[in-house]
Amino acid sequence: MSFEVDISRHLGDRIISAHFTADRGITALFGPSGVGKSSILNMIAGLLQPDSGRISVGGEVLFDALAGIDLPPERRRLGYVFQDGRLFPHKRVRANLLYGHDLAPPQERWMSPEEAADFLGIAHLLDRWPRSLSGGEAQRVAIGRALLSAPRFLLMDEPLSSLDLPRRDEIMTVIERIARELKLPILYVSHDRQEIDRLADTVITLS
Repeated sequence: MSFEVDISRHLGDRIISAHFTADRGITALFGPSGVGKSSILNMIAGLLQPDSGRISVGGEVLFDALAGIDLPPERRRLGYVFQDGRLFPHKRVRANLLYGHDLAPPQERWMSPEEAADFLGIAHLLDRWPRSLSGGEAQRVAIGRALLSAPRFLLMDEPLSSLDLPRRDEIMTVIERIARELKLPILYVSHDRQEIDRLADTVITLS
């Protein structure tokens, strides 16, 4: 699955832009804090509308300013993993996972909640509340919720930034398995060069 991104948007007194193509595997958007990496992910996700340009994933046009195309987020078939996990605090782990599963049309689902729990090693956490989870456990659950939404690709916005070193290594291993075993393309945002060197097949440097 290929990504074709050529977009720009004014945010305050800055212009945030990205122009790149990438193939399967893990594509990293790399650069210092404040350069607009998260804004670019949000434009690809449909959470922020570009002023101009075009976004195509796997040959499907998600956004085209000239053609008047702007698919809503729920029709873009993507999974989004945020920096802070964003689990629902009033739902147990099982219900957080089922939220992602229930978002996906039944005919598009390719992973069951049980398969996700086994793949991520979180079956023993299903009855826990988010507040009782470690940072690494919470990110595994957030990744599981994203996988269960039947995505064609994943967006990951600095998913390791709040974790200590052992947990960072643990989650990087999970991300590598997703790319290798599930064959799911990933757009990955980070300002950490070591993460990028380990994970990325393609690096897009932003400045």
